[in-house]
Amino acid sequence: MKILRSSIFYIGYISSGVLASLIACIVGPFIGLDKRLKLFAIWPRFANWFLNFTCDIEVEVIGRENLPNEPCVIVSNHQGQWETFSMQYLFHPLCTLLKKELLYIPFWGWAMKMLNPIAINRDKPKEAILQTLEEGSNRLKEGMYVLLFPEGTRVKAGRVGNYARSSFELAKRNKVKILPLCHNSGDCWPAHKFIKHPGKIKLIIGEPFFVEDSKDSANEVKGWVEKKLQS
Repeated sequence: MKILRSSIFYIGYISSGVLASLIACIVGPFIGLDKRLKLFAIWPRFANWFLNFTCDIEVEVIGRENLPNEPCVIVSNHQGQWETFSMQYLFHPLCTLLKKELLYIPFWGWAMKMLNPIAINRDKPKEAILQTLEEGSNRLKEGMYVLLFPEGTRVKAGRVGNYARSSFELAKRNKVKILPLCHNSGDCWPAHKFIKHPGKIKLIIGEPFFVEDSKDSANEVKGWVEKKLQS
């Protein structure tokens, strides 16, 4: 049954993603960035509804009251694919960081490029950090939330990788708050796995704070995520 449910989900997930990207590519050039972000956010909202409908995976968001009404750096743990697209409709206006090569994917990548993401070359880590600090600062000044995954790669459900300090340095340099997120998406949607498991994805929005020391803040948020995943 899980195989059938997962198959139906992927058929709808991929086909709707292609359709949404095609529409975004057609309409996007004629509207401003804010409207593009709202338009593209329709698809991840549908994808989460379809995920619940086909695979019985519910999404619960805890701590919405902690979301600042001003630009901030959002840092999230990274377990799989779910968080790479779902944040688009949960936070607005949002700038995401992604691998540069993803922008070359027909339709989807072209649509993503119009959302003004921070597209980095992971093969050049030093340049990627400098680019993130520079372009992230620009997006914050433009009034956007900037979403980063400090672990730098997907980590198995229940575990937490080391948190890079660059995300926290970005917040410190721009004198904006860090907004920590924690979720368990890997329990229901494991990375690099076809089968989806019924259950609940809990996204916890922590309390925002200003950064005094980027290394200490990185370790503090990592510890907070570990505790939340164990509770």
